[in-house]
Amino acid sequence: MTVILLRHGRSTSNTAHTLAGRSEGVDLDDKGREQAAAIVERVAGLPIKALVRSPLLRCGRTLEPLAAELGLEPVIEERLAEVDYGAWTGRKIGDLVKEPLWAVVQQQPSAAVFPDGEGLAAVQARAVAAVREHDKRLADEHGADTLWVACTHGDVIKAVLADALGTHLDSFQRITADPASMSVIRYTTLRPFVVHINHTGPTLASALSAPPPKAEAAETDTSDAVVGGSTD
Repeated sequence: MTVILLRHGRSTSNTAHTLAGRSEGVDLDDKGREQAAAIVERVAGLPIKALVRSPLLRCGRTLEPLAAELGLEPVIEERLAEVDYGAWTGRKIGDLVKEPLWAVVQQQPSAAVFPDGEGLAAVQARAVAAVREHDKRLADEHGADTLWVACTHGDVIKAVLADALGTHLDSFQRITADPASMSVIRYTTLRPFVVHINHTGPTLASALSAPPPKAEAAETDTSDAVVGGSTD
């Protein structure tokens, strides 16, 4: 099972340099709407079977063109919502960098709990659980390897990628997830494989469009990594 973790397009909060969090009504800006429209061509030809998204408006707007093109109704998943930043919500980033907690968020995010909000460790736990549960649900529904899209937020994507990479949450700030970027994880019975991180190019392809393994290679477990690197 393979998930495309899609970050929402650029929002009005991104350009205002504020921490949107779960603020109501934060929409895409003009650039963000262009990015949302471009997603259709970026994934053209890929056999996407399902769309799942955060309940926040900017994720809904980001998926609208793709949902219309594919004729799919996105499933709203609360556990893919943005971090609850609590009292930090809506504040200017320039002011937040002066807070003592800012250094904790940067250097030891596993210990960071936002005032009147949630901790980043809890965010990772809920988001990873959501992705894995939807992955299993789609595997059961389709009975085969399925490609699907989860549209969510930057810190949520970085936390899920850290889990897939097997790295501690305290290293997740080393991962980048730009607006409208796509990061791809293929989950198998033994381990996840990270196929792309922060993909922003015109076409998402590579391993996603590769043909299935030939029959003579069936004795190799698809959960195994290729010894020596890629076979290409």
